Amino acid sequence: MGQIYRKGSVLQTSLLGAFGLLLLLSCNAQPEITPPVAPRIEHADTLHGDVRLDYYHWLRERDNPEVIAYLKAENEYTAAMMKHTEPLQKKLFEEMVARIKETDSSVPVKEDDYYYYTRTEEGKQYDIDARKKGSLDAPEEIILDENKLAEGYPFFSVENLQISPDHNLAAYAIDTSGREQYTIYIKDLSTGKLLPDVIKGVYYEIAWANDNKTFFYTRLDEALRPDRLYRHTLGTPPEDDQLIYTEDDDRYWMDIGRTKSKKYILLDLESETTSEWRYLSADDPLGEFKIIHPREENLEYSIDHHGDNFLIVTNDEAKNFKLMSVPTKSPAKKNWREVLPHRKNVKLDGIEVFKDFLVAYEREHGLRQISIQKLPDGDWRRVSFPEEVYTFGTQDNPDYNSKLLRFAYTSMVTPKSIYDYNMATQERELLKQDEVLGGYDPDQYESIRIYATATDGTQIPMSLVYRKGLVLDGNNPVYLRGYGAYGISSEPRFRSYAISLLDRGFVYAIAHVRGGGEMGRYWYEDGRLLKKKNTFTDFIACAERLIEQKYTSTERLTAAGGSAGGLLIGAVLNMRPDLFGAMVADVPFVDLINTMADPTIPLTVIEYDEWGNPADPEYYRYMLSYSPYDGVEAKDYPALLVTAGLNDPRVQYWEPAKWTAKLRSLKTDDNLLILKTNMGAGHMGASGRYDYLKEIAFEYAFLLDQLGIAR
Repeated sequence: MGQIYRKGSVLQTSLLGAFGLLLLLSCNAQPEITPPVAPRIEHADTLHGDVRLDYYHWLRERDNPEVIAYLKAENEYTAAMMKHTEPLQKKLFEEMVARIKETDSSVPVKEDDYYYYTRTEEGKQYDIDARKKGSLDAPEEIILDENKLAEGYPFFSVENLQISPDHNLAAYAIDTSGREQYTIYIKDLSTGKLLPDVIKGVYYEIAWANDNKTFFYTRLDEALRPDRLYRHTLGTPPEDDQLIYTEDDDRYWMDIGRTKSKKYILLDLESETTSEWRYLSADDPLGEFKIIHPREENLEYSIDHHGDNFLIVTNDEAKNFKLMSVPTKSPAKKNWREVLPHRKNVKLDGIEVFKDFLVAYEREHGLRQISIQKLPDGDWRRVSFPEEVYTFGTQDNPDYNSKLLRFAYTSMVTPKSIYDYNMATQERELLKQDEVLGGYDPDQYESIRIYATATDGTQIPMSLVYRKGLVLDGNNPVYLRGYGAYGISSEPRFRSYAISLLDRGFVYAIAHVRGGGEMGRYWYEDGRLLKKKNTFTDFIACAERLIEQKYTSTERLTAAGGSAGGLLIGAVLNMRPDLFGAMVADVPFVDLINTMADPTIPLTVIEYDEWGNPADPEYYRYMLSYSPYDGVEAKDYPALLVTAGLNDPRVQYWEPAKWTAKLRSLKTDDNLLILKTNMGAGHMGASGRYDYLKEIAFEYAFLLDQLGIAR
């Protein structure tokens, strides 16, 4: 293989290396720029008797200099083709930054005698984590200045800052590559110094025991799956840490945490369809974890603690989940008793436990809801919300004894608003609403929900926002987003950067397609495994509805999605390329068969329950029928921007790279196709808040340019 690479080198066959691009761009006349061409090297895969030729399989070779050269050549081509949009990119970026309050602070969260918060400073990329003791007027104590920690790293992420129960120590995990491989550090908050307890090559989960010297963490296997639980005691070498549990089933993911009551440490073992939970007294870190209920195929459950009971959210004979209670002394499934029954039209997403109140987070008619019960047996009451289309996010509520529930309300026109809701009096207090600078007036915008009819008659909701006064004449540009996987809901929340589209006449639309969780567990089940193509046909139905209702036309319709949403974009691109003027696929999961047939790739085995295992002939045929990479044909495609992250552990960089190469070799149109690979980041893209906005400005500039909107 090495000889073949040398004979057909990337830079030779691309006709244009870095030097050539720079030379061309220095000329006064705009030259015709030739896109990179990846060498076609025959690689045969055989599955179920099918011989599939994958000419771009070699792009998986991360350490091959030719691969890196090809990715860089694609980046250079992208930069050259987008050169004329740089003023627009700059304008968009400046608009986005001008709307945010660069120096700002979160609402402090009180835990015991401390008020914890994060703040940002103008010009700085990352948060500053801080606290005050006793009152908000007390002197500030900086826990972590993430900007200082990030110095010298092109990518930087702090995850899971965990304060010890006595508030004297901070444990946190840092990733400096985007590969999601972390190092745990411990900081003594009384001295400001780091302890020598540095643990490398781990996941970010951390759970303190109540002795303030013991914590639990997880390590990763070769596929970057957390599969081992360890116990660490401060002052001892990490290599001496005791292995507590190993998960041998590759389908299962491991999480470690603790209950709000601070009584228990919880070990969560979950596949896509099955759960198993274990518990340990936080006062006895040297004890043994006990099991709630051993894993039972297709039985999911989660637990929390209240008084003498565990509270259990489960799908046991309850597809949309129900709430059960069981004594902590005898938590076997035979002792579970019903607290909140299953409802076909209401999905129970989870619960929040307080000493005197129980909160249920639900979803009905595609909208999130909050129901509250006064314990032990009061009536359930719903929290009301003022808008037709909205969502909320849970916030930190660490005080088990509190009567206040904190949540963040938002809609597509209302910025994030932090409320304290008094569960006893049903009164709410607005603590803070994100400021949108530059004269944003929510009354100038309108958000509605409309429906499209799917091929099987199912009504697919769409959330829309646009400037008031929109004329339905078919000439409006539309930005349509979708995801539709894992039961994850695409929430209709406020995005200040989206104003840059709205103020240029766009309709911003979210297609709540099946495979997501917007309409309950049934919605998810109807968009996975052998029903996965519902996700794509739902999205197409939404696009057609927007055209039929004269919100837009095929020439003015754009679409975007990332990760599994990138799979959606790729599949729809093959099925109905005629519907769209331009599309964006961010870190797209598009090489479905090759990835799911390779158990060495992170997440592959875990996701058999989401997509299917191609080792099974039935699933292989079905997956092959919509796999974006396998479905590329010699036909016209719309303009397309594809992004990738070299260090991405979730969607390996070679998926978008191979897809781009294959599209470039087969497509019959002259529409722009560009690949932009972040050579120093992973799945989530740039880590700094300004760099993140630059990425959005780049994508918006691409779409605006393709639609001929240059202002």
